[in-house]
Amino acid sequence: MNTQTLFSSFTYKSLSLKNRIVMPAMTRRHSPDGLPTQDVAEYYARRAEDLGLIISEGTVIERPASKNSKDIPDFYGCALDGWRNVINLVHDKSGIMGPQLWHVGDVKSDATGWLPPSPFEGPGSMSTGDIQVTIAKFAEAALNAKKLGFDFLEIHGAHGYLIDQFFWDHTNQRKDEYGGKTIGERTRFAVDVVKAIRKSVGPDFVISMRLSQWKIQDYEAKLASTPKEMESWLLPLLDAGVDIFHCSQRRYWEAEFGQSDLNFAGWAKKITGQPTITVGSVGLSGEFLQALYHKEGSGTTDFDELMRRFERGDFDLVAVGRAILQDAMWVKKLKEERISEFQDFSKDSLGVYY
Repeated sequence: MNTQTLFSSFTYKSLSLKNRIVMPAMTRRHSPDGLPTQDVAEYYARRAEDLGLIISEGTVIERPASKNSKDIPDFYGCALDGWRNVINLVHDKSGIMGPQLWHVGDVKSDATGWLPPSPFEGPGSMSTGDIQVTIAKFAEAALNAKKLGFDFLEIHGAHGYLIDQFFWDHTNQRKDEYGGKTIGERTRFAVDVVKAIRKSVGPDFVISMRLSQWKIQDYEAKLASTPKEMESWLLPLLDAGVDIFHCSQRRYWEAEFGQSDLNFAGWAKKITGQPTITVGSVGLSGEFLQALYHKEGSGTTDFDELMRRFERGDFDLVAVGRAILQDAMWVKKLKEERISEFQDFSKDSLGVYY
């Protein structure tokens, strides 16, 4: 199937994109002690000319245990000078970019053994005061993104990190207003984060939110088992100020619920009426973790199913992660139909910035 409709323009509020292809957040750990370098700026700039939209790797807010690896980039303090350089270089290439704002929550350190200056925090250990400070720090980071000249921002609410830990009943056992038996009740923390960010950046600055059913702790997890439960999850976030729902699946072609072949992004768009981004093994045939922990690469696959869903209107934007990380020229090759030149994804590409 022809993929050229992915190169149609897209406009929403202050965003005006030249095509529908998004580079999603991919943690790189290449910012020494949290400070993004010139290499980081050039990495994004190399991809800016061809992509419709770039979402930065996860950047952490100003909380003592907001990250679990020392070289994950900060989005506060001295790191802001580095991010100013990033967005300036991206804009020089006519790119559109926003930071992904992140707090890892109670997800322990990586294999290096690095520890933050205070204990990891999650729904079970945070006081109400901790929660309020964290909400304020999300809003502060959002305002800094706008001041630095970024074009939009994304909130990381997926994959078992802090915001997602409040969504999930396995990790949120609170008995106060930030807990609850239903997913609708457990959206309270995320809703308050979104409201604070919206107040900070104003009505026209676009806010995306990345969400997932699956967790790094449990690939089969389901926050919403029915469309009705998904409504009670997503509609409060919409009312709080989310503009775009970035819907992470491990495999975009899998149906979210049995009564329809709609994937997560398709259901999110149907429920909220808002633009959605689909993501999950786009253009690749291999499983991410298999490619990550084994030497063999992850080959390319055809685009027929992706385009069928896109042409049907299930989602507005398509995020392509590993393929673009592997090959900065991937989008250009797709546009010019040079499919035979696509590179297989290899875990070795995670260790370098190019």
